[in-house]
Amino acid sequence: MYGEIKIYTGTAHPELAHEICDYLKIPLSGADVFQFPNENIFVKLHQSVRGQDVFLIQPMTRPVNKNIMELLIMIDTLKRDSAGRITAVIPYFAYARSDKKDQPRVPITARLLADLIETAGADRYLTIDLHAGQIQGFFKIPGDELTAFHLQRDYLLRKGLDNMVVVAPDVGATKKARNLAEALNAPLAIVEKRRVGNDPTARALSLIGDVEGKNAIIFDDEIDTAGTMTNAIHFLKQAGAKEVYAVATHGILSPPALERLREAPLTELILTNTVPIPPEKRLPNMTILSVAPLLGEVIRRIHFGISVGALFNE
Repeated sequence: MYGEIKIYTGTAHPELAHEICDYLKIPLSGADVFQFPNENIFVKLHQSVRGQDVFLIQPMTRPVNKNIMELLIMIDTLKRDSAGRITAVIPYFAYARSDKKDQPRVPITARLLADLIETAGADRYLTIDLHAGQIQGFFKIPGDELTAFHLQRDYLLRKGLDNMVVVAPDVGATKKARNLAEALNAPLAIVEKRRVGNDPTARALSLIGDVEGKNAIIFDDEIDTAGTMTNAIHFLKQAGAKEVYAVATHGILSPPALERLREAPLTELILTNTVPIPPEKRLPNMTILSVAPLLGEVIRRIHFGISVGALFNE
């Protein structure tokens, strides 16, 4: 049996860590985490974690490589202070698109990150909606991939939209979109697109399904530069969709995402706070759902040895 729950955070998303602590009704544990002028990262815990059950909250968000190093150094610090168990809570896992060799002479960076997290000393990991599910197999330590699906589904059900159709913005998102369509008792449509080489710009080619006169809900795991999403939004409006809603777990919103989304005929953009979305990135039609209660409840269950899977069996 481990000691008390201790929640630590790096500098990536302290707001989320505070929300998780509010849910658990425990204080956030203190640590000095800063970067020297030479860009070396320094960490010092404010108190001992010997024998404690430690959860470290650190999404791999911008600046990505700095936050990854912070994560690894903090894990190492906790390990060297004899923490009883260390769980790396990584709401957003970067490099998830680099999950296989899809062309010659390229790395599998997601596997490298899994190895680094284990080597640093993590005993478990927690993440939300991986871009590629097989990344779970890159870890030799136990872990849980959570999903924001139920949070998103419940929000959409509360909106009470009628005549809905769920749309996958590309073929790769079809399975997740189909699950949402089933949960909302709505039909499914798919936007077929094609990429050319390593060009991040995707071109929508055709629509499988019917959206005319319907409220279209585009469902994907993340929005980065918003090229795929805004192509789909414009394409659906041209195909006769009444209103278009976009739903995604991770709002990365790399440039020029905000400009694209501002100009798109989009009724509402629904994201979660797996990564911080600062005020300057918030659009008037943006809704942000908090994953803190989900993470807080899962942390509680892991600590007390209660099934995590049972939380999603509904």
